[in-house]
Amino acid sequence: MPRSIDLIRASKLPANMMQFAAKGALSVPPEENLEILVYLARHNKIFGDTARLTLAGWDEKASLTAASDPKTTREVLDYLIAPENLRPKLLPALLENPSVGESQLAKFAISASRESIEVMLQSPRVQACLGVLRTLRSNPYLKPEDASALDKRLNSGRPEAAATPAAESQPRGERAVAAIAADPADAAPVEANAADVPDEAVHAYLAEHAPEIAAENDKPFHPVGGIVDLLGTDYFPVSENSSMTEVATSEGQALPSAAPATAAAAAPSKAFAAVPPQAGHRDNTLQKINRLDVKGRIQLAMKGNKEERSLLIRDGTKVVALAVLDAPKISDGEVEKFALQKNVLEAVLRQIPLKRRFMKNYIVVRNLVANPRTPLDLGLGLMKHLQTQDLKNISSNKEISETVRKLALKMYKQKLDSANKK
Repeated sequence: MPRSIDLIRASKLPANMMQFAAKGALSVPPEENLEILVYLARHNKIFGDTARLTLAGWDEKASLTAASDPKTTREVLDYLIAPENLRPKLLPALLENPSVGESQLAKFAISASRESIEVMLQSPRVQACLGVLRTLRSNPYLKPEDASALDKRLNSGRPEAAATPAAESQPRGERAVAAIAADPADAAPVEANAADVPDEAVHAYLAEHAPEIAAENDKPFHPVGGIVDLLGTDYFPVSENSSMTEVATSEGQALPSAAPATAAAAAPSKAFAAVPPQAGHRDNTLQKINRLDVKGRIQLAMKGNKEERSLLIRDGTKVVALAVLDAPKISDGEVEKFALQKNVLEAVLRQIPLKRRFMKNYIVVRNLVANPRTPLDLGLGLMKHLQTQDLKNISSNKEISETVRKLALKMYKQKLDSANKK
């Protein structure tokens, strides 16, 4: 007789039984119930939401048993260790379970929280996996003292020949990183640009926002939208077939595990660094930012380069994100992109129109109205500045609020009528 999970995969289970299955109420062994719930959560559009809710409240003891058991199916283990599903008490068991692939451990290490990093550093299995440790070393939430310990561990355990795979095996983003790191001259303009910004501008901003800075000075960098979104697609998990000297995608692409996985920048200025980097080690931009407190990030936002501003505009700390808009060297092109971003604080979008220079740029105005994240009152107020064709485009943009679309259509018709009368 076929198992219930097999009937569900073959779409042969009646609808009323599917409802029971999504609530974990079928009369089957606990491990099969868990397998059914994970399958529905990942593959069934009708009962997936119910299954996910059931899994979130699933018995902790049964969940721990599944997380510890090497016989638990790969799909269930992958689901349990995914950052969006992880229950912290299951993490130690999942890390030690040999059926959880090293690729999954590396993928988890990319965006692990500080609490999860502490658990990973205590895991004997993680400590034995150099490839996972290399990925963990790139996590921007890693404490400086832990980063130093990882550097020593990696330097003592990595063969020199394995540190630099062929350049052609690198993803495009990593080749750019390697090119910058190989040529220190490319980093020189960053320091020169920082020197061009007068300290008076920075001091004025710090003085104006002193109460906010004092209240949030210890708040770490946390990008709006989440760290995985910020890191981008150049981060890949460790290949289970590799010798732990490279990070690979599931499609077979590889990149040097020793290279940073985000865009590189120049070595951090002493004026900004709250914690000095290790000798001979070049921090990537994200690691550099993560070493700074709020005051340091404000200084970097106003004196740093374009890449640093593009990350700091997404800082979840409002006083830091707004400092980017006060940077003397910020360009109109940057603001045009910021105005269209969905992963910035609402305060950033509200601040842009308050600066006359930005509002003289029609593209900035248009992008703000077209941004679904722009507050309704702001979007409606800016719409009067739009040209006829842009009003038409916005009226059919399903991502934007229906209120904005209706007003855009009304204004479009009014402008057409006015033009026809002439």
